[in-house]
Amino acid sequence: MKHRSLQWKKALILSMAAASLFTVGAYGATSHWADASLTPAAVTRTAAGDSTDWNTWKQSWEQIKNNHEQVSMAPGADFSKLNFGWYSKEETTPEVRVSTRKDMKNARVFKGTVKEGTVLEGVTYYTNRVTAEGFQPEKTYWYQVKVDGVWQEAQSYRTGNPHEYSFMYVGDPQIGASIGQTPAEGTGKMDGELAARNDAYNWNKTLNEALSRHPEINFLVSPGDQINEPAADGSPEKIALQEHQYAGYLSAAALKNLPEATAIGNHDSMTPGYGNHFNVPNPFTEETSPTKAGHGYFYTYGNALFIVINANNYNAADHKALIEKAIKAHPDTKWRIVVMHQDIYGSGLDHSDSDGIILRNQLTPIYDANHIDVVLQGHDHTYARTYQLSGDGAQHASFDEMKAAGQSGQHHNLLDAKMKESSFKDYYESQNRCYTIADMKQGTLVNPKGVFYMTSNSATGSKFYNLIAQQQDYIAARSQTWRPTYSVVNMTDTSFRITTYDAETGSPIDESYTIIKK
Repeated sequence: MKHRSLQWKKALILSMAAASLFTVGAYGATSHWADASLTPAAVTRTAAGDSTDWNTWKQSWEQIKNNHEQVSMAPGADFSKLNFGWYSKEETTPEVRVSTRKDMKNARVFKGTVKEGTVLEGVTYYTNRVTAEGFQPEKTYWYQVKVDGVWQEAQSYRTGNPHEYSFMYVGDPQIGASIGQTPAEGTGKMDGELAARNDAYNWNKTLNEALSRHPEINFLVSPGDQINEPAADGSPEKIALQEHQYAGYLSAAALKNLPEATAIGNHDSMTPGYGNHFNVPNPFTEETSPTKAGHGYFYTYGNALFIVINANNYNAADHKALIEKAIKAHPDTKWRIVVMHQDIYGSGLDHSDSDGIILRNQLTPIYDANHIDVVLQGHDHTYARTYQLSGDGAQHASFDEMKAAGQSGQHHNLLDAKMKESSFKDYYESQNRCYTIADMKQGTLVNPKGVFYMTSNSATGSKFYNLIAQQQDYIAARSQTWRPTYSVVNMTDTSFRITTYDAETGSPIDESYTIIKK
């Protein structure tokens, strides 16, 4: 292990601060959040040049939140494909047509599958899935979706260069998470509907500001928690609120032209809503411990293999099987990137020392064995990036009781109780020191050992968490600016570069981190 002396000193400091590191009882959510009412003159810009100010958004919200038939567009199994998903009120064969002309002349028609999705206020909505294919590099296409027998307005999609492209990486939009906050315009504490209205506006704003500064972005990656309402009890009222939040999330004008590869977050995981809206490629239906939301999946883009883990499933054997299946299907891709919700190497107060690491000692050796290059995480609503990390090669406890509780969404309750026992806390800490620091170099690294882990802050500002009191020794850089952020990843066949920006100013909040593979 490189820099053993420096790591030992950091580990000593860390162990002296163990009480603060592994105290789970007090959570770090604060009153900091992005209040759209503070800037009523601010606008969200669309790619077409339209703008929407806050007051107009408020007036339009009733229509937006009830538009459940909005279309999601995801990357397909490879660069040449796109996956579409949407609700309809009619159970007819779903269709999407694609042309190189806006008038849709000579369009190719692609058909898909339909099944019952959900019931909202007595209306049955059906889930539609279609895959379109044949897309060529650096070319503009137009697509139309038939919803309830009517072809919707044609939308454009510009393909990139699979050998040199960019994607936008955002953390926890979590539409509706600002519930209970008091906005500056004095409407009292926000209920779920008003919070969704606030956060959906900021989601639109972040995406459009980012795309106006980085028009080179080809697709979007989200590590989960698209919405806030888990609706775990399945009550009609909570399902309705959840669907209003999905409507707010999908309302972003940018998503009509930008494919989105989303992961299942813990707030998404407890109902079929996520799976109803997002048509993911290569779903890992072999999962033995799936959540109601769906499964992990994988896809390629150019010379990179993206493997999206359903980390709400605490059975690491499922994730190992998915990774091995994806690699067997694409053994020669240069890059292997995992996307997952729970940050097993993060630095937020709420999760990085609790449920965020329940899977750490299980997943770390799996990532090492399969030569994963990068892991993109969310969950902790803070910004953090690690050094290059590897497993320590030792056997560690699996904490099966905690994983079982996590599978049902009860991890915090059980872990809180157990952490009050000093013997358990010491043991839990020791078993999660399952890593070594393989490389501490910053800036540009050439053929580094280990895996790079990144945790993204909230892209909407719907909720922020404090950083944990003592920076962990595996963390190279971290911050909490209390402002929405997004990252841009620039990929070539031989390079990965990530830079994170303040969503309002467009200024970088940290230096870029680059990996070169020769």
